[in-house]
Amino acid sequence: MSEYRSRPWPASGDDEANWDLASIVAALRVSREVINKVRHRGYVRELPSRAVLADIIGELSAALFPTHYGRPDLSDESIDYFVGNTLNSALTALAEQVRRGLLLDAEPHEESILAVRAAAITRSFAARLPAIRAALVSDLMAAWHGDPSATSTTEVLLCYPGMNAIIHHRLAHALHRLGAPVVARLIAGLAHSATGIDIHPGAEISGSFFIDHGTGVVIGETAILGENVRLYQAVTLGARRFPADANGVLIKGGARHPIIEDNVVIYAGATILGRITVGRDSVIGGNVWLTHSVPPGSGITQAQPSQDRGDNLAPSV
Repeated sequence: MSEYRSRPWPASGDDEANWDLASIVAALRVSREVINKVRHRGYVRELPSRAVLADIIGELSAALFPTHYGRPDLSDESIDYFVGNTLNSALTALAEQVRRGLLLDAEPHEESILAVRAAAITRSFAARLPAIRAALVSDLMAAWHGDPSATSTTEVLLCYPGMNAIIHHRLAHALHRLGAPVVARLIAGLAHSATGIDIHPGAEISGSFFIDHGTGVVIGETAILGENVRLYQAVTLGARRFPADANGVLIKGGARHPIIEDNVVIYAGATILGRITVGRDSVIGGNVWLTHSVPPGSGITQAQPSQDRGDNLAPSV
């Protein structure tokens, strides 16, 4: 520990400790409670916790892949006990976080039933975990088969940011669909912070999905991705425009992000905007700016549309 950090805290009467805390705390209270009050609905204090949700995602990941994210010393006899105990801990904590998220949209008279609603959402979420794991295994195999530098599926699970991001997304998407959007957004934010990959939990992503490298990838809320889609770093699947009402207020909702059909590859830096469709078996080259639909089997480069779908479009990495 450094000399500065190891020094004892100054006594209250010491000049070194004279930070005028009383007046600062009082001014912060006025800002918090009167002048710049931002508390939701003016009274909601119980909020979901990013730190707790990070622990929950860690436990859920361990339950889905016990020897990779849990304990490497598990045996055939102990693994089910580990999974059951880990799930019980994670789901109990998740139900409380879901309840806190529901507070943000609940009326005061509804608060007494939120624990019941949160438990129901969490129970439905738990029932989906086997299907979520199956989808994640398809993603894992897509990465293993799609990246020549991958030496094993274990390396993909332990080292690939795209795998980390899709684990978070598939868990967050299930919660989003079940009616826990705030918790889902927080989980998506955890993945974004850890990987640089920003996937809205509302995005629909089919199986065998692979993000190679991944930094800077953005996938919007209403995007729909088919089977066996592969993205490289800095790809954006975004909205083209944000319509406003007569008062200039953004009109929220509505399908505004791309549909990417099966077996599409999108290379680094491509930007695809609006509710357009990229037809199946297409290849979108690096740094392409695309705002119109393209038919199946298309090969799009910066210069002009092409039927060349060869691997020469791939970045050399």
